[in-house]
Amino acid sequence: MFSRFKQRSYRLERLDTGDYTPEEYAKWHREMRFIHRLFGEMRALRPLILRDARKVDGTVRILDIGAGSGELLRAVRRWLGDRTAFLVGAELNAKAARAIYRGSERGVIDVLQCDALLMPFADDSFDYVYCSLFLHHLTDDKAVKLLREMSRVAARGIYVVDLHRSPVAYYFYRAVSRVVLQPFTREDGALSILRSYKPAELRALATEAGLSDVRVRRSAAYRLVLSGTK
Repeated sequence: MFSRFKQRSYRLERLDTGDYTPEEYAKWHREMRFIHRLFGEMRALRPLILRDARKVDGTVRILDIGAGSGELLRAVRRWLGDRTAFLVGAELNAKAARAIYRGSERGVIDVLQCDALLMPFADDSFDYVYCSLFLHHLTDDKAVKLLREMSRVAARGIYVVDLHRSPVAYYFYRAVSRVVLQPFTREDGALSILRSYKPAELRALATEAGLSDVRVRRSAAYRLVLSGTK
C-alpha cells in the first residue's frame, strides 16, 4: 500500500500535457487560489519574505517562477506594505501569464512569459527568487537546472515551497478534495503529491545544484520549504 511513496512518480499531470478544457483551466485557477490560502503556501513564504526584505536597502527585487495566476505575488505586494518593490512573475503558460497581467495593478507587478530553465535575466537581477508548487512538475535533472538558474539570478537567496510526499498527505488530500474540487484539480493534485519530495531528496537536489546554506523546513499542510544561497 505504501510502496508507491518510496520514490517519486514521473507520470505527467494533465496540467503539464495540456489535456484540459478552457472551463476546467479557469476553474483550476479559482481552486488554486483557494488552496494557496487554505493549505499553506502563503503561510510558508510570508515570514521568509518579511524577514529577508528587511536586509535590503531601497527597492527589494523579487521573482516568482512558475507564477501561475500571480496570487502569491499579489500577496507578497500586500505583505511588503509601503516598501518599494520590483516584483516579477515568470510564467511559460500564455494563459497564466495573461491572468497575472489582468489581475495585477499596472506598474506594481510585471510578468514575463519565458522558460524558467533559460530565463532572460542577467546574473543577480533579483534579491530573492522563489517558486511554489512548481519544482515537482520537473524531472530531477531539470529540477537541478532550475535551482541553478534560480541561484544565478538571485543575488541573496532562493526559496522553494513544495509538497511533502507522504501517505498521510496523499490520503488526507484525497478525502478533502473529493468534497470541494473538480475532478481535474483533484486528480492532478493527488498526482502532484506522488511527484513531490521527501526532505532528504529536496536537500540532495539543492546540493547537486551547488547551493550553499541549504535548509529544508517542514511547514503546515505537508509543505516543505527549501532555502539556499549561492
